[in-house]
Amino acid sequence: MAKVLVVDDEATMVQMVTEMMRAQKHEVHPFTHGQTALDALESIAPELVITDLYLEKSRALGLEILQKARAMNPPPLVIMITAFGSIETAVEAMKKGAYDYLEKPFKLDNLQLCVQRALSYNNAITENLYLRKQLKTKYQISQIIGNSLRMQEVFKMIEKVADTDSTILILGESGTGKELAARALHFNSRRQFAPFIPVNCCALPETLLESELFGHRKGSFTGAVADKNGLFQEADGGTIFLDEVASMSAMLQSRLLRFLQEREVRRVGDNVPQYVNVRVLAATNEPLEEKIKKGTFREDLYYRLNVISVVLPPLRERRDDIPLLAAHFLKHKLSGRTGKRCQITRQAMAAMEAHDWPGNVRELENAVERACALCDGCVIQLTDLPPVLHHYAAQVTSSLELDTRIGDLSTAPATVPAAAATAAETHPQRPPAAGADSVSSLKTFLRDQELSHINRALALAGGDKEKAAGLLGISLATLYRKLVENEQ
Repeated sequence: MAKVLVVDDEATMVQMVTEMMRAQKHEVHPFTHGQTALDALESIAPELVITDLYLEKSRALGLEILQKARAMNPPPLVIMITAFGSIETAVEAMKKGAYDYLEKPFKLDNLQLCVQRALSYNNAITENLYLRKQLKTKYQISQIIGNSLRMQEVFKMIEKVADTDSTILILGESGTGKELAARALHFNSRRQFAPFIPVNCCALPETLLESELFGHRKGSFTGAVADKNGLFQEADGGTIFLDEVASMSAMLQSRLLRFLQEREVRRVGDNVPQYVNVRVLAATNEPLEEKIKKGTFREDLYYRLNVISVVLPPLRERRDDIPLLAAHFLKHKLSGRTGKRCQITRQAMAAMEAHDWPGNVRELENAVERACALCDGCVIQLTDLPPVLHHYAAQVTSSLELDTRIGDLSTAPATVPAAAATAAETHPQRPPAAGADSVSSLKTFLRDQELSHINRALALAGGDKEKAAGLLGISLATLYRKLVENEQ
Protein backbone atom coordinates (compact mmCIF):
# COMPACT_ATOMS: atom_id res chain seq x y z
CA MET A 1 0.00 0.00 0.00
CA ALA A 2 1.30 3.43 -0.95
CA LYS A 3 0.37 7.02 -0.18
CA VAL A 4 -0.81 8.69 -3.42
CA LEU A 5 -1.72 12.31 -4.15
CA VAL A 6 -4.11 12.84 -7.10
CA VAL A 7 -4.82 16.29 -8.55
CA ASP A 8 -6.90 17.29 -11.58
CA ASP A 9 -9.29 20.17 -12.14
CA GLU A 10 -11.87 17.72 -13.53
CA ALA A 11 -13.78 16.26 -10.59
CA THR A 12 -14.88 13.18 -12.54
CA MET A 13 -11.29 12.37 -13.44
CA VAL A 14 -10.19 12.72 -9.80
CA GLN A 15 -13.04 10.50 -8.64
CA MET A 16 -12.31 7.83 -11.22
CA VAL A 17 -8.59 7.66 -10.42
CA THR A 18 -9.24 7.79 -6.68
CA GLU A 19 -11.68 4.86 -6.79
CA MET A 20 -9.25 2.80 -8.83
CA MET A 21 -6.36 3.49 -6.42
CA ARG A 22 -8.45 2.82 -3.30
CA ALA A 23 -9.64 -0.47 -4.78
CA GLN A 24 -5.94 -1.46 -4.76
CA LYS A 25 -5.70 -0.55 -1.03
CA HIS A 26 -3.69 2.63 -1.58
CA GLU A 27 -4.08 5.68 0.66
CA VAL A 28 -5.35 8.39 -1.70
CA HIS A 29 -5.42 12.17 -1.17
CA PRO A 30 -7.58 13.71 -3.97
CA PHE A 31 -7.51 17.40 -4.99
CA THR A 32 -9.37 19.39 -7.64
CA HIS A 33 -7.43 22.63 -7.05
CA GLY A 34 -3.77 22.71 -8.03
CA GLN A 35 -2.70 25.39 -5.57
CA THR A 36 -4.30 23.53 -2.65
CA ALA A 37 -2.49 20.35 -3.68
CA LEU A 38 0.79 22.28 -4.03
CA ASP A 39 0.41 23.71 -0.51
CA ALA A 40 -0.42 20.28 1.00
CA LEU A 41 2.31 18.33 -0.80
CA GLU A 42 4.97 18.43 1.91
CA SER A 43 2.60 17.72 4.80
CA ILE A 44 1.13 14.67 3.03
CA ALA A 45 4.57 13.39 1.90
CA PRO A 46 3.21 10.96 -0.73
CA GLU A 47 5.20 8.22 -2.43
CA LEU A 48 3.47 8.89 -5.77
CA VAL A 49 1.89 11.99 -7.32
CA ILE A 50 -0.56 11.79 -10.25
CA THR A 51 -1.19 15.29 -11.55
CA ASP A 52 -2.61 17.04 -14.57
CA LEU A 53 -0.06 19.22 -16.29
CA TYR A 54 -2.40 22.15 -16.96
CA LEU A 55 -4.49 23.26 -13.99
CA GLU A 56 -6.57 26.36 -13.22
CA LYS A 57 -7.25 27.99 -16.58
CA SER A 58 -4.44 26.42 -18.60
CA ARG A 59 -1.74 27.35 -16.07
CA ALA A 60 1.04 24.76 -16.09
CA LEU A 61 0.76 24.29 -12.33
CA GLY A 62 1.55 20.60 -12.75
CA LEU A 63 5.17 21.50 -13.47
CA GLU A 64 5.32 23.47 -10.22
CA ILE A 65 3.99 20.44 -8.35
CA LEU A 66 6.61 18.30 -10.12
CA GLN A 67 9.41 20.69 -9.21
CA LYS A 68 8.37 20.85 -5.54
CA ALA A 69 7.96 17.06 -5.39
CA ARG A 70 11.46 16.46 -6.77
CA ALA A 71 12.90 18.80 -4.11
CA MET A 72 11.42 16.76 -1.26
CA ASN A 73 13.42 14.21 0.72
CA PRO A 74 12.69 11.51 -0.21
CA PRO A 75 11.18 12.69 -3.50
CA PRO A 76 7.92 11.04 -4.63
CA LEU A 77 7.59 9.77 -8.19
CA VAL A 78 5.37 11.89 -10.43
CA ILE A 79 3.11 10.75 -13.29
CA MET A 80 1.95 13.64 -15.52
CA ILE A 81 -1.47 13.61 -17.24
CA THR A 82 -2.71 16.15 -19.78
CA ALA A 83 -5.20 16.65 -22.57
CA PHE A 84 -2.73 18.92 -24.30
CA GLY A 85 -0.29 16.19 -25.19
CA SER A 86 2.65 16.97 -27.39
CA ILE A 87 6.24 15.89 -27.75
CA GLU A 88 7.41 19.24 -26.38
CA THR A 89 5.43 19.07 -23.13
CA ALA A 90 6.34 15.41 -22.63
CA VAL A 91 10.04 16.15 -23.07
CA GLU A 92 9.84 19.13 -20.70
CA ALA A 93 8.10 17.10 -17.99
CA MET A 94 10.53 14.20 -18.31
CA LYS A 95 13.54 16.53 -18.21
CA LYS A 96 12.24 18.00 -14.97
CA GLY A 97 12.08 14.54 -13.40
CA ALA A 98 8.62 13.10 -14.18
CA TYR A 99 8.60 9.30 -14.00
CA ASP A 100 6.06 8.87 -16.83
CA TYR A 101 3.56 10.74 -19.01
CA LEU A 102 0.00 9.87 -20.09
CA GLU A 103 -2.19 11.72 -22.54
CA LYS A 104 -5.97 12.10 -22.11
CA PRO A 105 -8.06 10.23 -22.91
CA PHE A 106 -6.36 7.12 -21.53
CA LYS A 107 -7.49 3.70 -20.42
CA LEU A 108 -7.56 2.95 -16.72
CA ASP A 109 -5.58 -0.22 -17.42
CA ASN A 110 -2.75 1.90 -18.83
CA LEU A 111 -2.76 4.13 -15.75
CA GLN A 112 -2.86 1.10 -13.47
CA LEU A 113 0.14 -0.45 -15.23
CA CYS A 114 2.02 2.84 -15.05
CA VAL A 115 1.32 3.12 -11.30
CA GLN A 116 2.48 -0.45 -10.68
CA ARG A 117 5.75 0.18 -12.53
CA ALA A 118 6.31 3.44 -10.65
CA LEU A 119 5.74 1.88 -7.22
CA SER A 120 7.93 -1.14 -8.05
CA TYR A 121 10.68 1.23 -9.17
CA ASN A 122 10.27 3.29 -5.99
CA ASN A 123 10.50 0.18 -3.81
CA ALA A 124 13.66 -0.91 -5.61
CA ILE A 125 15.25 2.52 -5.14
CA THR A 126 14.32 2.58 -1.45
CA GLU A 127 15.71 -0.92 -0.87
CA ASN A 128 18.88 -0.07 -2.77
CA LEU A 129 19.46 3.04 -0.65
CA TYR A 130 18.81 1.06 2.54
CA LEU A 131 21.28 -1.67 1.54
CA ARG A 132 23.91 0.88 0.60
CA LYS A 133 23.48 2.65 3.94
CA GLN A 134 23.88 -0.71 5.66
CA LEU A 135 27.04 -1.39 3.68
CA LYS A 136 28.44 2.03 4.50
CA THR A 137 27.73 1.43 8.20
CA LYS A 138 29.33 -2.02 8.03
CA TYR A 139 32.49 -0.70 6.41
CA GLN A 140 32.92 2.49 8.38
CA ILE A 141 36.48 2.95 9.60
CA SER A 142 35.21 2.65 13.17
CA GLN A 143 34.11 -0.92 12.40
CA ILE A 144 37.70 -2.05 11.86
CA ILE A 145 38.91 -3.47 15.16
CA GLY A 146 42.11 -2.11 16.61
CA ASN A 147 43.29 0.28 19.33
CA SER A 148 47.03 -0.17 18.83
CA LEU A 149 49.18 2.70 17.69
CA ARG A 150 49.96 0.93 14.38
CA MET A 151 46.26 0.54 13.57
CA GLN A 152 45.51 4.14 14.57
CA GLU A 153 48.05 5.20 11.94
CA VAL A 154 46.23 3.03 9.37
CA PHE A 155 42.87 4.60 10.28
CA LYS A 156 44.29 8.11 9.91
CA MET A 157 45.71 7.25 6.48
CA ILE A 158 42.39 5.77 5.29
CA GLU A 159 40.51 8.85 6.48
CA LYS A 160 42.93 11.13 4.63
CA VAL A 161 42.88 9.35 1.27
CA ALA A 162 39.40 7.74 1.13
CA ASP A 163 37.77 10.63 -0.73
CA THR A 164 40.52 11.10 -3.29
CA ASP A 165 40.67 9.39 -6.69
CA SER A 166 44.31 8.40 -6.25
CA THR A 167 45.37 4.83 -6.95
CA ILE A 168 46.22 3.08 -3.68
CA LEU A 169 48.43 0.05 -3.03
CA ILE A 170 47.47 -1.89 0.11
CA LEU A 171 50.36 -3.90 1.52
CA GLY A 172 50.24 -6.56 4.19
CA GLU A 173 50.68 -10.23 4.95
CA SER A 174 47.95 -12.71 4.14
CA GLY A 175 45.06 -12.43 6.58
CA THR A 176 45.70 -8.86 7.74
CA GLY A 177 42.45 -7.53 6.25
CA LYS A 178 43.48 -5.92 2.97
CA GLU A 179 40.04 -6.30 1.37
CA LEU A 180 38.39 -4.88 4.48
CA ALA A 181 40.64 -1.83 4.17
CA ALA A 182 39.77 -1.54 0.46
CA ARG A 183 36.05 -1.63 1.24
CA ALA A 184 36.54 1.01 3.94
CA LEU A 185 38.29 3.23 1.37
CA HIS A 186 35.41 2.80 -1.09
CA PHE A 187 32.46 3.14 1.29
CA ASN A 188 33.94 6.26 2.90
CA SER A 189 34.46 8.00 -0.44
CA ARG A 190 32.16 9.94 -2.76
CA ARG A 191 32.00 6.77 -4.90
CA GLN A 192 30.21 4.88 -2.10
CA PHE A 193 26.93 4.54 -4.05
CA ALA A 194 28.68 3.22 -7.18
CA PRO A 195 29.90 -0.38 -7.63
CA PHE A 196 32.74 -1.90 -5.62
CA ILE A 197 34.13 -4.87 -7.56
CA PRO A 198 36.81 -7.10 -5.99
CA VAL A 199 38.94 -9.27 -8.28
CA ASN A 200 41.30 -12.03 -7.11
CA CYS A 201 44.01 -11.87 -9.76
CA CYS A 202 45.50 -15.27 -8.89
CA ALA A 203 42.18 -17.15 -8.99
CA LEU A 204 41.82 -17.16 -12.81
CA PRO A 205 44.13 -18.21 -15.68
CA GLU A 206 45.66 -15.42 -17.74
CA THR A 207 43.35 -15.65 -20.78
CA LEU A 208 40.19 -15.78 -18.67
CA LEU A 209 41.32 -12.97 -16.39
CA GLU A 210 41.98 -10.73 -19.40
CA SER A 211 38.44 -11.31 -20.66
CA GLU A 212 37.00 -10.79 -17.16
CA LEU A 213 38.83 -7.51 -16.64
CA PHE A 214 38.59 -5.95 -20.09
CA GLY A 215 35.65 -7.77 -21.73
CA HIS A 216 35.48 -9.21 -25.24
CA ARG A 217 33.68 -8.95 -28.57
CA LYS A 218 31.55 -11.73 -29.96
CA GLY A 219 33.67 -14.22 -31.93
CA SER A 220 37.00 -12.89 -30.64
CA PHE A 221 37.91 -16.38 -29.40
CA THR A 222 36.36 -19.83 -29.11
CA GLY A 223 33.42 -19.62 -26.73
CA ALA A 224 32.87 -15.87 -27.12
CA VAL A 225 29.25 -16.23 -28.24
CA ALA A 226 28.21 -12.68 -27.32
CA ASP A 227 29.69 -9.28 -26.52
CA LYS A 228 30.70 -8.93 -22.89
CA ASN A 229 31.69 -5.91 -20.84
CA GLY A 230 34.70 -6.33 -18.57
CA LEU A 231 34.83 -5.65 -14.85
CA PHE A 232 36.46 -2.27 -15.45
CA GLN A 233 33.33 -1.24 -17.37
CA GLU A 234 31.05 -2.78 -14.73
CA ALA A 235 32.83 -0.71 -12.08
CA ASP A 236 32.35 2.54 -14.04
CA GLY A 237 31.86 5.39 -11.54
CA GLY A 238 33.03 3.20 -8.66
CA THR A 239 36.04 1.23 -7.48
CA ILE A 240 37.80 -1.92 -8.66
CA PHE A 241 39.96 -3.80 -6.14
CA LEU A 242 42.73 -5.91 -7.66
CA ASP A 243 43.77 -8.38 -4.96
CA GLU A 244 47.04 -10.30 -5.32
CA VAL A 245 48.07 -7.99 -8.17
CA ALA A 246 51.62 -9.34 -8.05
CA SER A 247 50.41 -12.61 -9.63
CA MET A 248 49.47 -10.90 -12.93
CA SER A 249 51.27 -12.06 -16.05
CA ALA A 250 53.55 -9.70 -17.97
CA MET A 251 50.90 -9.21 -20.68
CA LEU A 252 48.19 -8.27 -18.17
CA GLN A 253 50.60 -5.98 -16.34
CA SER A 254 51.10 -4.16 -19.64
CA ARG A 255 47.36 -3.80 -20.20
CA LEU A 256 46.80 -2.59 -16.64
CA LEU A 257 49.58 -0.02 -17.04
CA ARG A 258 47.93 1.21 -20.23
CA PHE A 259 44.62 1.60 -18.43
CA LEU A 260 46.17 3.52 -15.54
CA GLN A 261 47.81 5.89 -18.03
CA GLU A 262 44.88 6.47 -20.39
CA ARG A 263 41.81 5.44 -18.30
CA GLU A 264 40.55 3.56 -21.36
CA VAL A 265 39.78 -0.12 -21.86
CA ARG A 266 39.73 -2.06 -25.11
CA ARG A 267 37.82 -5.31 -25.14
CA VAL A 268 39.47 -8.44 -26.53
CA GLY A 269 38.84 -8.43 -30.28
CA ASP A 270 37.78 -4.76 -30.30
CA ASN A 271 39.69 -1.89 -31.93
CA VAL A 272 37.74 0.93 -30.27
CA PRO A 273 38.82 1.95 -26.73
CA GLN A 274 36.18 3.06 -24.21
CA TYR A 275 36.74 5.59 -21.43
CA VAL A 276 35.73 4.48 -17.93
CA ASN A 277 35.81 6.42 -14.65
CA VAL A 278 37.16 3.86 -12.18
CA ARG A 279 39.30 4.19 -9.11
CA VAL A 280 41.86 1.40 -8.77
CA LEU A 281 42.85 -0.15 -5.46
CA ALA A 282 45.44 -2.92 -5.54
CA ALA A 283 46.80 -5.24 -2.88
CA THR A 284 49.58 -7.74 -2.50
CA ASN A 285 51.25 -9.79 0.23
CA GLU A 286 54.45 -10.12 -1.78
CA PRO A 287 57.42 -7.69 -1.70
CA LEU A 288 57.10 -6.03 -5.11
CA GLU A 289 60.60 -4.55 -4.93
CA GLU A 290 62.06 -8.07 -4.97
CA LYS A 291 59.82 -9.09 -7.89
CA ILE A 292 61.01 -6.01 -9.78
CA LYS A 293 64.64 -7.05 -9.23
CA LYS A 294 63.82 -10.53 -10.52
CA GLY A 295 62.10 -9.04 -13.58
CA THR A 296 58.70 -10.57 -12.83
CA PHE A 297 56.94 -7.27 -12.07
CA ARG A 298 57.10 -4.08 -14.10
CA GLU A 299 58.78 -1.19 -12.33
CA ASP A 300 56.70 1.41 -14.18
CA LEU A 301 53.49 -0.37 -13.14
CA TYR A 302 54.70 -0.44 -9.53
CA TYR A 303 55.02 3.35 -9.50
CA ARG A 304 51.60 3.74 -11.14
CA LEU A 305 49.99 1.56 -8.47
CA ASN A 306 51.97 2.88 -5.52
CA VAL A 307 50.76 6.48 -5.67
CA ILE A 308 49.69 6.09 -2.04
CA SER A 309 50.44 3.02 0.07
CA VAL A 310 48.51 1.74 3.07
CA VAL A 311 50.51 -0.77 5.10
CA LEU A 312 48.57 -3.16 7.35
CA PRO A 313 50.69 -4.46 10.24
CA PRO A 314 50.80 -8.19 11.04
CA LEU A 315 49.01 -9.30 14.19
CA ARG A 316 52.29 -10.08 15.99
CA GLU A 317 53.12 -6.35 15.81
CA ARG A 318 49.84 -5.31 17.44
CA ARG A 319 49.30 -7.90 20.16
CA ASP A 320 47.22 -5.47 22.23
CA ASP A 321 44.45 -5.87 19.63
CA ILE A 322 44.19 -9.65 20.08
CA PRO A 323 41.70 -9.49 23.00
CA LEU A 324 39.59 -6.95 21.11
CA LEU A 325 39.50 -9.09 17.99
CA ALA A 326 38.75 -12.30 19.90
CA ALA A 327 35.88 -10.66 21.78
CA HIS A 328 34.55 -9.16 18.53
CA PHE A 329 34.52 -12.57 16.84
CA LEU A 330 32.76 -14.18 19.80
CA LYS A 331 30.07 -11.52 20.02
CA HIS A 332 29.37 -10.55 16.43
CA LYS A 333 30.40 -13.47 14.23
CA LEU A 334 30.60 -16.80 16.01
CA SER A 335 27.60 -16.79 18.35
CA GLY A 336 25.28 -17.43 15.40
CA ARG A 337 27.47 -20.17 13.91
CA THR A 338 28.15 -22.10 17.10
CA GLY A 339 25.03 -21.26 19.10
CA LYS A 340 27.21 -20.25 22.09
CA ARG A 341 28.10 -16.99 23.83
CA CYS A 342 31.56 -17.95 25.03
CA GLN A 343 34.12 -16.35 27.32
CA ILE A 344 37.88 -16.84 27.31
CA THR A 345 39.96 -17.63 30.40
CA ARG A 346 42.93 -15.43 31.22
CA GLN A 347 45.27 -18.38 30.63
CA ALA A 348 43.86 -18.98 27.13
CA MET A 349 44.00 -15.27 26.32
CA ALA A 350 47.59 -15.03 27.50
CA ALA A 351 48.55 -17.89 25.20
CA MET A 352 46.79 -16.19 22.29
CA GLU A 353 48.70 -12.97 22.99
CA ALA A 354 52.01 -14.87 23.09
CA HIS A 355 51.45 -16.58 19.72
CA ASP A 356 52.85 -14.95 16.56
CA TRP A 357 49.82 -15.75 14.36
CA PRO A 358 51.51 -16.23 10.96
CA GLY A 359 48.03 -16.32 9.40
CA ASN A 360 47.17 -13.06 11.18
CA VAL A 361 43.55 -12.05 11.84
CA ARG A 362 42.15 -14.83 9.65
CA GLU A 363 44.05 -17.46 11.64
CA LEU A 364 42.92 -15.89 14.93
CA GLU A 365 39.27 -15.97 13.86
CA ASN A 366 39.53 -19.64 12.87
CA ALA A 367 41.23 -20.50 16.17
CA VAL A 368 38.54 -18.75 18.21
CA GLU A 369 35.77 -20.42 16.19
CA ARG A 370 37.37 -23.84 16.73
CA ALA A 371 37.73 -23.24 20.47
CA CYS A 372 34.16 -21.97 20.76
CA ALA A 373 32.82 -25.08 19.06
CA LEU A 374 34.95 -27.55 21.08
CA CYS A 375 34.81 -26.05 24.57
CA ASP A 376 32.74 -27.60 27.33
CA GLY A 377 30.06 -25.16 28.36
CA CYS A 378 30.74 -21.57 27.35
CA VAL A 379 34.24 -21.01 28.72
CA ILE A 380 37.23 -21.40 26.40
CA GLN A 381 40.23 -23.00 28.10
CA LEU A 382 43.80 -23.15 26.82
CA THR A 383 43.27 -26.80 25.86
CA ASP A 384 40.39 -25.78 23.55
CA LEU A 385 42.74 -23.70 21.41
CA PRO A 386 44.67 -25.24 18.47
CA PRO A 387 47.55 -27.54 19.54
CA VAL A 388 50.14 -25.06 18.27
CA LEU A 389 49.24 -22.81 21.25
CA HIS A 390 49.45 -25.51 23.92
CA HIS A 391 53.23 -25.23 24.37
CA TYR A 392 52.68 -21.74 25.81
CA ALA A 393 51.16 -23.30 28.97
CA ALA A 394 54.31 -23.08 31.14
CA GLN A 395 55.13 -19.58 29.93
CA VAL A 396 51.57 -18.41 30.56
CA THR A 397 51.47 -19.88 34.08
CA SER A 398 54.72 -18.12 34.97
CA SER A 399 53.47 -14.86 33.48
CA LEU A 400 50.16 -14.98 35.35
CA GLU A 401 51.94 -15.58 38.64
CA LEU A 402 53.78 -12.29 38.09
CA ASP A 403 50.58 -10.41 37.30
CA THR A 404 50.28 -8.01 40.20
CA ARG A 405 46.72 -7.14 41.20
CA ILE A 406 46.46 -3.56 42.44
CA GLY A 407 43.78 -1.79 44.51
CA ASP A 408 40.11 -2.32 43.75
CA LEU A 409 40.97 -4.04 40.49
CA SER A 410 42.04 -7.15 42.36
CA THR A 411 38.54 -8.48 41.73
CA ALA A 412 39.06 -8.53 37.95
CA PRO A 413 37.18 -11.47 36.40
CA ALA A 414 39.00 -14.65 35.47
CA THR A 415 37.48 -14.63 32.02
CA VAL A 416 37.41 -12.17 29.17
CA PRO A 417 33.76 -11.23 28.47
CA ALA A 418 32.58 -11.55 24.88
CA ALA A 419 30.66 -8.29 25.31
CA ALA A 420 33.92 -6.39 25.44
CA ALA A 421 34.20 -6.44 21.64
CA THR A 422 35.31 -2.84 21.56
CA ALA A 423 37.08 -2.74 24.90
CA ALA A 424 40.70 -3.07 25.85
CA GLU A 425 41.21 -6.38 27.62
CA THR A 426 43.31 -7.66 30.52
CA HIS A 427 46.90 -8.04 29.38
CA PRO A 428 48.96 -10.45 31.49
CA GLN A 429 52.23 -8.82 32.32
CA ARG A 430 55.06 -10.50 30.48
CA PRO A 431 58.32 -10.85 32.38
CA PRO A 432 61.06 -8.69 30.87
CA ALA A 433 63.64 -10.41 28.73
CA ALA A 434 66.18 -11.04 31.46
CA GLY A 435 69.83 -11.73 31.07
CA ALA A 436 72.54 -12.18 33.62
CA ASP A 437 73.61 -8.58 33.32
CA SER A 438 70.52 -6.81 31.92
CA VAL A 439 67.37 -5.35 33.48
CA SER A 440 64.78 -2.90 32.22
CA SER A 441 64.86 0.64 33.58
CA LEU A 442 62.60 1.59 36.47
CA LYS A 443 60.80 4.07 34.22
CA THR A 444 60.00 1.35 31.67
CA PHE A 445 58.87 -1.03 34.42
CA LEU A 446 56.53 1.56 35.96
CA ARG A 447 55.12 2.51 32.57
CA ASP A 448 54.34 -1.14 31.80
CA GLN A 449 52.68 -1.56 35.19
CA GLU A 450 50.58 1.55 34.64
CA LEU A 451 49.47 0.45 31.16
CA SER A 452 48.56 -3.01 32.45
CA HIS A 453 46.51 -1.44 35.25
CA ILE A 454 44.70 0.90 32.81
CA ASN A 455 43.91 -1.97 30.43
CA ARG A 456 42.49 -3.97 33.34
CA ALA A 457 40.21 -1.06 34.24
CA LEU A 458 39.07 -0.70 30.63
CA ALA A 459 38.24 -4.40 30.53
CA LEU A 460 36.13 -4.13 33.68
CA ALA A 461 34.36 -1.07 32.25
CA GLY A 462 33.55 -2.85 28.99
CA GLY A 463 35.59 -0.33 27.02
CA ASP A 464 33.79 2.69 28.52
CA LYS A 465 36.67 5.12 29.07
CA GLU A 466 34.65 7.45 31.30
CA LYS A 467 33.70 4.55 33.58
CA ALA A 468 37.29 3.26 33.54
CA ALA A 469 38.54 6.71 34.57
CA GLY A 470 36.13 6.59 37.53
CA LEU A 471 37.46 3.17 38.58
CA LEU A 472 40.99 4.52 38.42
CA GLY A 473 40.11 7.71 40.31
CA ILE A 474 41.38 10.02 37.56
CA SER A 475 39.75 12.40 35.10
CA LEU A 476 38.78 11.33 31.57
CA ALA A 477 41.32 13.80 30.14
CA THR A 478 44.08 12.25 32.28
CA LEU A 479 43.12 8.78 31.06
CA TYR A 480 43.36 9.86 27.42
CA ARG A 481 46.72 11.53 28.07
CA LYS A 482 48.12 8.42 29.71
CA LEU A 483 46.90 6.21 26.87
CA VAL A 484 48.67 8.42 24.35
CA GLU A 485 51.85 8.59 26.47
CA ASN A 486 51.98 4.82 26.93
CA GLU A 487 51.58 4.15 23.19
CA GLN A 488 54.54 6.35 22.26
